[in-house]
Amino acid sequence: MLAFAGAARCGLIMARILLAEDDDSLRGFLGKALQRAGHDIDTFGDGEEALVALETQTYDLLLTDIVMPGLDGIELARRASEIDPGMKIVFITGFAAVALSSGAPAPRHAKVLSKPFHLRDLVAEVDRVIAA
Repeated sequence: MLAFAGAARCGLIMARILLAEDDDSLRGFLGKALQRAGHDIDTFGDGEEALVALETQTYDLLLTDIVMPGLDGIELARRASEIDPGMKIVFITGFAAVALSSGAPAPRHAKVLSKPFHLRDLVAEVDRVIAA
C-alpha cells in the first residue's frame, strides 16, 4: 500500500495488469517489480487460466510471454483484444522473431519486450504503454 501511495504522489498512472508467464521464478520477479511500481497485478502460470480471468475481470494491460504450453501468448492476446479492444498488450519473450512470424496474427497495437531485460526496463515500458 505504501508503494502505491508513493507512486500515485509522483504522478504515475497505476494500472491493473494481468501477467501470464509459465516460468514460476520469472513470474514472481516480474510481479513483485510491477507491484513495487504501484500496479495491481494478477499473475497466472498459463494462458488458459489467464483467459478465464480476462473473461471475468477488467484489466488495463495484458503482459504475456509468447511461448507457453497450451494457449500461447499470441492467442491469449488475440482473445483479450476480442474481449476488450482497448486493452493494452505487451509481449515478453526470448523468441520474438520466431514466435511472431509463426502465422498467428498478433494484435497490431501490441509491444514486444525481448528477454533478457532489466526489471527497471520492464517497469518503464509498462509505464509508457499505460500512459500512451
